[in-house]
Amino acid sequence: MAEYDVIIVGAGPGGYVAGIRAAQLGLKTLVVEKAHLGGICLNWGCIPTKALLKSASLLEEMRQAESYGIQVEGVRPDLPAMIRRSREVAQHMNRGIAYLFKKNKVEWVEGEGYLLPGRRVRIQMKDGQEEIAAKHIIIATGARPRHLPIFPKEHERVLTYKEALVLDQLPQSIAIIGAGAIGVEFAYFYRALGSEVTLIEAMPRIVPLEDEEVSKELERAFRRSGIRVLADARVEEAQVGNSGIALKVHTKGKEEKIEAEYVLVAVGVQPNTENLGLEAIGIQRSERGHIQVNEWYQTNVEGYYAIGDVLATPALAHVASHEGIICVEKIAGEEVRPMDYRRVPACTYCQPEIASVGLTEAAARQQGYDVRVGKFPFTASGKARAEGHPQGFVKLVFDKKYGELLGVHMIGPHVTEMVAELVVAMNLETTEAEIFQSVHPHPTLSEAIMEAAGSALGHPIHI
Repeated sequence: MAEYDVIIVGAGPGGYVAGIRAAQLGLKTLVVEKAHLGGICLNWGCIPTKALLKSASLLEEMRQAESYGIQVEGVRPDLPAMIRRSREVAQHMNRGIAYLFKKNKVEWVEGEGYLLPGRRVRIQMKDGQEEIAAKHIIIATGARPRHLPIFPKEHERVLTYKEALVLDQLPQSIAIIGAGAIGVEFAYFYRALGSEVTLIEAMPRIVPLEDEEVSKELERAFRRSGIRVLADARVEEAQVGNSGIALKVHTKGKEEKIEAEYVLVAVGVQPNTENLGLEAIGIQRSERGHIQVNEWYQTNVEGYYAIGDVLATPALAHVASHEGIICVEKIAGEEVRPMDYRRVPACTYCQPEIASVGLTEAAARQQGYDVRVGKFPFTASGKARAEGHPQGFVKLVFDKKYGELLGVHMIGPHVTEMVAELVVAMNLETTEAEIFQSVHPHPTLSEAIMEAAGSALGHPIHI
């Protein structure tokens, strides 16, 4: 029976990154994956959705080409071609992981891993099974879309993000349940292509984890684009037929019926922790199925670890990757620091884009901070005007006593690329004065960050 230093079950953003880092640290490493290298994110989530969203934003740009002094005629979406491109992008990245495994001498096997006591894994492959031992076993099996019991399972009219990525023709109408990142991204995509879109959110506002001002700005933008937004709304009944779906929705003290060709369920994910052998080993889980770990991702059973969406940490690819690196570096005896989840950025790639890190203004006040807020609108940004996207703003939340940056909330053009600057700034415990005094190039969108810091100090220049 072969023995490894580390076996990782699952090759998503947590598992494959942990595998590469473990091998770099000199650990004999095996990664077990039953489907595709890169997991959901690379194959059915982050990467292919961004390819589709790029197609949608380019389509919108071309429709508005005349405002840029360019004459374009006959612009129309070709959904099958968009789908093909998104799949090609995902497949290219999938092959890239196989190359990285080879480069870093990471062994991997296609099969389904089942955990056994005594730090062993049974791998079920197409041509049989094998039992392998390791000093350390890392669980990185990810998560799957949550199912709503009012809908039948595996019906062609009821979509998760996976089915939404491969529709062969554009829906005339679609109802999207859940207005988190996945829901609003698909709402933007389908509306840009011409579908009638109804976005339904049970919380009082869309993108409910974001700052309230960001939610309001996105709702205004969506309504202008023709998306129907229903917040504080609950779907109570669903009639699913061969040609469409009828929903009974309770919202603001009244009921209404919504009909659509398709419904996309985007109400979060649940961890893939069943049928792994956790019970026989004695690994503890929460009531919601999440594996319980310490700050180094060790479970309650020695030699077994867990990272990524099987935990109750933010279900984000970059979180899983970072957890994987910390986990294997600790195993290898490196000097590491626990992850600070207060400084994890979140990005949403609809148009306008959303990016945030740290505390919202409301959360900062609730925690007892006396806050100072700086805000700068992209309407005052020369670069945003030149690009034709002056919507949105940068909002920075500071502790008034010490000037520390507590939270960042942005909505507008390319903010998902801009937020990394402020993650670094927060890790360095920067102040509003230090941001304002850091020279930002002109003309750029990033100047809005400097201007927002100046606004917090009480001396904004361009507003």
